[in-house]
Amino acid sequence: MNSTALLTDHYELTMLAAALRDGAGDRPCVFEVFARRLPDGRRYGVVAGVNRLLDAIADFRFGEEEIDQLRRNAVVDDATLEWLANYRFSGEIDGYPEGELYFPGSPVLTVRASFAEGVVLETLALSILNHDSAIASAAARMVTAANGRRMIEMGSRRAHEEAAVACARAAYLAGFTATSNLEAGRRHGIPTAGTCAHAFTLLHDSEEEAFRSQVEALGAGTTLLVDTYDITEGIKTAVAVGGPDLGAIRIDSGDLGVLARQARDQLDSLGARNTRIVVSGDLDEYSIAALRAEPVDAYGVGTSVVTGSGAPTAGMVYKLVEVDGRHVEKRSTSKQSRGGWKKALRRHKDTGTALEEVVFQASAQPELGEFDRLVQIPLMRAGQVTPEVPTLEQSRERLRAALVSVPWEGLKLSRGEPAIPTTYLEESR
Repeated sequence: MNSTALLTDHYELTMLAAALRDGAGDRPCVFEVFARRLPDGRRYGVVAGVNRLLDAIADFRFGEEEIDQLRRNAVVDDATLEWLANYRFSGEIDGYPEGELYFPGSPVLTVRASFAEGVVLETLALSILNHDSAIASAAARMVTAANGRRMIEMGSRRAHEEAAVACARAAYLAGFTATSNLEAGRRHGIPTAGTCAHAFTLLHDSEEEAFRSQVEALGAGTTLLVDTYDITEGIKTAVAVGGPDLGAIRIDSGDLGVLARQARDQLDSLGARNTRIVVSGDLDEYSIAALRAEPVDAYGVGTSVVTGSGAPTAGMVYKLVEVDGRHVEKRSTSKQSRGGWKKALRRHKDTGTALEEVVFQASAQPELGEFDRLVQIPLMRAGQVTPEVPTLEQSRERLRAALVSVPWEGLKLSRGEPAIPTTYLEESR
């Protein structure tokens, strides 16, 4: 069965069937993805998952198995099933490229298509963008807290098997150095890294035997896990086996700051001055920031990054904002939307610091200042991915530059207002 075609919600097909029956399904529409607010305590969000979404839309098909499933369960009528069997997205999509920052109200994705073609994409778009953006947003905060030190994503065992691969990709986009997930390395070309776990040490009759086996198999540049028993003895044994050129030791438990200082002193006293210290064990952006002054060379992060560090979804929504050129908007209390096809520009100081996110109607673009730039780019035309879509490596660089542009207050881990305020320009009529 196609892995994405039935990532369509039942209510989407209900709307589709009714719209096809009354003729409204062919009306040209504009759908918009945006977040009404940032997760509690966050000052910016990171857009991720766009490239995965574009690939999914390009391959979005209802094959025989999917159609049979819908028919057996009487989800929609035969006319709708026939329409779905021939579904190919032929519309246009603009949006924020991966690695771009977003704020409340940012038009992260704009889908222009018939109502029928656009409405069936809601769940697909939100499931990918909400997940990947949440992971990338959390990972970016961790990378900032690490202040240039190596970051390894190690959360596969705390996530769904497919989500684990997407998490590794989002974390890498956000600036993580490597992942332990080999499938992410295969699919996305992400560097992989890892070492032995406690089970390997326990397998052997002694810690020395385990370390010697690992070094003989992987070389002295490997990383030895030294806290299975006594850390002090573990470090002593690690250097005795691996020599002064031992690549690294890993500490996975205890008071990591205290243990890292003690480990550094001990390694230096044993002549292993170039042996690095890797720490892991329930780390998040706050604990990483607390370790900034300690002699830690790399962080291994698992559960926190793959669960969005307390914000597992970006909270984005997919709303119809224009029909036949007419603005439409939702007015429900606390769930309002702004009608019309919108774009955004970001204003900067001459120093490169971002000042403001300006959201405006596409039909009334303001004049761009010298240091202004449009945020959205073309993503799909006539159902085909455009050449403007950046690669994963380009998106990593985009995010690095975007974070440099954020005022320093916006990078704090404490609660506060969005790093860049959003201004809406209303269309004059």
